[in-house]
Amino acid sequence: MLINAQNISFRKPDATVLFEAVSFSVNKGDKTAIVGKNGIGKSTLLKIIAGNTTDYNGILQVNGSLYYVPQHYGHFDEVTVAEALGIAPVLQALQAIENGSTDQAHYDLMEHNWDIVAKCEEAFASWGLAGLQLDQPLAELSGGMKTKLFLSGIQILEPDIVLLDEPTNHLDTAARDQLGEWISTTNCAVLLTSHDRQLLRICAPIWELTATGILEYGGNYDFYEEQKEIEIAAQEHKLEFHTKALKEAKKKAQEALERKQHADAQARKSVRNSSDPKILLNARRNAAESSTGKLKSVHAEKVNDLRSSLQEVAAMTQMQQIMKGFFDNATMPAGKVLFQANDINFAWPGKPLLWSKPLTFTIRSGNRIAVAGKNGMGKSTLLKILLDQLEPTSGTLQRTPCTKLLLDQDYTGIDRRKKVLEQALAFNERKLEEAQVHTTLANFLFKPDSWEKPCSVLSGGEMLRLSLCCMVLQNKTPDIIFLDEPVNNLDLVNIRMLAKIFREYKGTVILISHDQTFTEETGIEEVITLE
Repeated sequence: MLINAQNISFRKPDATVLFEAVSFSVNKGDKTAIVGKNGIGKSTLLKIIAGNTTDYNGILQVNGSLYYVPQHYGHFDEVTVAEALGIAPVLQALQAIENGSTDQAHYDLMEHNWDIVAKCEEAFASWGLAGLQLDQPLAELSGGMKTKLFLSGIQILEPDIVLLDEPTNHLDTAARDQLGEWISTTNCAVLLTSHDRQLLRICAPIWELTATGILEYGGNYDFYEEQKEIEIAAQEHKLEFHTKALKEAKKKAQEALERKQHADAQARKSVRNSSDPKILLNARRNAAESSTGKLKSVHAEKVNDLRSSLQEVAAMTQMQQIMKGFFDNATMPAGKVLFQANDINFAWPGKPLLWSKPLTFTIRSGNRIAVAGKNGMGKSTLLKILLDQLEPTSGTLQRTPCTKLLLDQDYTGIDRRKKVLEQALAFNERKLEEAQVHTTLANFLFKPDSWEKPCSVLSGGEMLRLSLCCMVLQNKTPDIIFLDEPVNNLDLVNIRMLAKIFREYKGTVILISHDQTFTEETGIEEVITLE
């Protein structure tokens, strides 16, 4: 057994429990994926296993060498490639020996590492990083290059256990395929978190992390999804039952209250007419009132529990219905030419042209188009050209005036300086009363206690829901929606919801995404490939 965890729990700085009672084991050759809602603690759990945080309770045993590929790399920008990979001491020892050192500590470090430089060069080349220097600062690398660098570290260090935290976020399709091939064939134990369903399909088992432990699903992601559909069907059945039970509970609560009120009135009348001692009559009256209060409390608790269950099950469906109604207002006739590009190309100042082949294409109203190409090929640049934010360096581009909307991975439409309610009010072009804005926020799962929360601290899923909420408040159904890697920071529940929402949209969709499953579910029909 390479990893053994028993009753792991973690509390946030404010003492709120993030998760508890997490127990699991990992053996040699296991290919395990952890899924769960945004914010449930998947990355935190990997950090605990990697030894990057000791602020947890429980028992954790790691038997074997471990290598961790993090999700975020910003804190590495001040270090070199060698330092990021953890091999700087070995390189320093090698340099010292080459300069004549006879220090035994240097030779101990080099015991199995005499070919370290050659191994680095080979690994870098295999991940498309040929020419990368070991003393190069990470700040000079793109997000995709940083991910490939850390993945190359697996080949260099040959660990027993590999932890991967959302490893495909910045990778192009070719690199994603390469990673998938490695996972399929390696003898390493792999434990990963990911929302990339193609990657999850080559992992088994699937663990779902919850606040109260891990639920294990014994197959790959397709098996997991089948089981979740069965669970959802059961929830829908439960929803139907609860709807009827809720109505009945309210009716019984009202009837019980009326009966007790009548009984209390009779009791008070008896007090006035009775010859019994006053203290005894008051005790009877108090007992009747207490019984009334208890009965009302029991029914109220039952009603509240049922309502809570209804809200949790129905929330995502409700949002999909709201967005469907919003998108139904799209009015541009199908087939109208929106963009006509003839041999367009683009170059940043002092740089060569981006595309080896100039682009010629026609985009019509109702088209659903993906923009594809390797990292650095200018996919986002093309979107900026279509959005009127840049002009082509060469060629001609005719644009038809229309309303456009961009939903990107950074949710740039959200002002991080504002609070949730302020952001919603800023988009209230329908001039709704503030109470109606409150209701709209609630429909997108923002409860009153979140309205004063700064937008800067929202999770990816919350950013998505607030962006959709603002679309509805703005009341401008766009003719074209540009989606630039919109699922990078979302959990699987929100990714599926987003795919269903945009599949229903009747306008024009232009999508950049390396998530092939999401691309298919969105209903993409054409591809513009950048080379």
